[in-house]
Amino acid sequence: MSTPAYKPTEPADPAVFERTESGLDQRLAMHLRQSVHGIAGTPNIETLNQANSSLSPDALEIARGLGGKGISLPVLTGLVRLSDVLIIATTSLAAALAGAETPVFSLMHLFVVGTAILFALAFFQAADVYQTPVMRQGLSQLGRVAAGWTLVFAMFAVLRSTTGVGAGFSESWIGSWYALSLTALCLSRLVLCALVRGWMTSGRLERRAVIVGGGTAAQELIHDIEAQPGNDIRICGIFDDRSNDRSPPVVAGYPKLGNISALVEFARLARIDMLIVCIPLRAEQRVLQLLKKLWVLPVDIRLSAHTDKVRFRDRGTTFIGTVPFVDVVEKPIADWDMLGKRIFDLVFATLAIVALFPVMVATAIAIKLDSKGPVLFKQKRYGFNNEIIDVLKFRSMYTEMADPDAKKVVTKGDPRVTRVGRFIRKTSIDELPQLFNVLAGSLSLVGPRPHAVNAHTNDRTWDDVVDGYFARHKVKPGVTGWAQINGWRGEVDTPEKIQNRVECDVYYIENWSILFDLKILFLTPFRLLNTENAY
Repeated sequence: MSTPAYKPTEPADPAVFERTESGLDQRLAMHLRQSVHGIAGTPNIETLNQANSSLSPDALEIARGLGGKGISLPVLTGLVRLSDVLIIATTSLAAALAGAETPVFSLMHLFVVGTAILFALAFFQAADVYQTPVMRQGLSQLGRVAAGWTLVFAMFAVLRSTTGVGAGFSESWIGSWYALSLTALCLSRLVLCALVRGWMTSGRLERRAVIVGGGTAAQELIHDIEAQPGNDIRICGIFDDRSNDRSPPVVAGYPKLGNISALVEFARLARIDMLIVCIPLRAEQRVLQLLKKLWVLPVDIRLSAHTDKVRFRDRGTTFIGTVPFVDVVEKPIADWDMLGKRIFDLVFATLAIVALFPVMVATAIAIKLDSKGPVLFKQKRYGFNNEIIDVLKFRSMYTEMADPDAKKVVTKGDPRVTRVGRFIRKTSIDELPQLFNVLAGSLSLVGPRPHAVNAHTNDRTWDDVVDGYFARHKVKPGVTGWAQINGWRGEVDTPEKIQNRVECDVYYIENWSILFDLKILFLTPFRLLNTENAY
């Protein structure tokens, strides 16, 4: 079964709503804050391999067609603006050098170029050239860019003739700059047009949404969303706990793919950006029960308010056209934050590899001399959104006693650990190869530590021990993390220890910033001096 077609459009100006502050709103806000902090009752979530067997064939087929990585629209538009700035500045310099304009870097030149950039960005913005529907157009986009750039020079021409500002600049430089910039801007837009069309076709520029709750309310919501001139939402299906007699199997042409438990598994397989809970806000308990199940997913969660006639202020709400939604859970570390964190990882991981390379070489030699077997050891661990990843470590156990499935916890004096292994585990040197995981993108430098898939305490897997355990997988795991800084490293032999780890991980996710990462990175070497629980 294929998903119904969608209409890529652009959100219209949001209507202004006023939010009431009594009754349901206050109780809902309180309960949601509690649920995000691990309120009891969050169900256990199966791994990806188990999910494959519990989804319906239709849900599996659709999920497999919704893979791949998306492109953040805020990042794309920001990079397009940056490209325009660089083109205008570079062509101004090229025109000056070609015409032997002197001095090339005078203050007046810089002032004129800077002013031209500001006005160009303003005119381009007014012409909607940073909107996705316009980016995918060819001649229309070129016409808007050319008109905006021409207006900039028309404005300068008026100022020059009336006030004398810029009279010292040669006509050849002005003409060359205009022509070079116009050509470069148009060429860049042709490339952008081809890219955006390709990304739209492959689904990388769409926001994929799942409707939670069916029936008439879902049908009205879908019709309202599709009626908006410019929404970029692609509805991928409907999930509802109610039976078919209360919730039809097909709503507005979209299939019901399963219940809420199936939705959690579906979101582990497919790239879903948003969950829209289409349940009346007055059904408070049902809404809360759903959110307790769904908040562990790394997606935006919105409550549809279109049928409740509740009036909202812009704060705490988002709009698709004029359709209001209550913001409940924001996807952590998204858009520019994600890009910033990735740059942070690449820079500091590279510096760490260069600085620690002699230590890694010496460790590899020591392992080889100490016992037979490979230097590196791979272990299956949970990555972002429960993805199973291979994490690299220096081998610290005898090869014939290795435990890649983490079936038995390493304890003090464990005979499986080699002499060299005991030292590198205490000092965490065995973790250094994970810096290469960071460069590859499966790990981050800072984040919740990746736990082994079968990690357990007292014969209970950790997702059985801690309610909401999988919420720590809403972000990419890290080589070091806030839990380790607070002393929660090494052996996990009691439920309280894993509970404390998860609490630290959730705190990190909710309070993340680049400065927080820097703090954790700075404190890590000092915290490693405490080897009490490292065996």
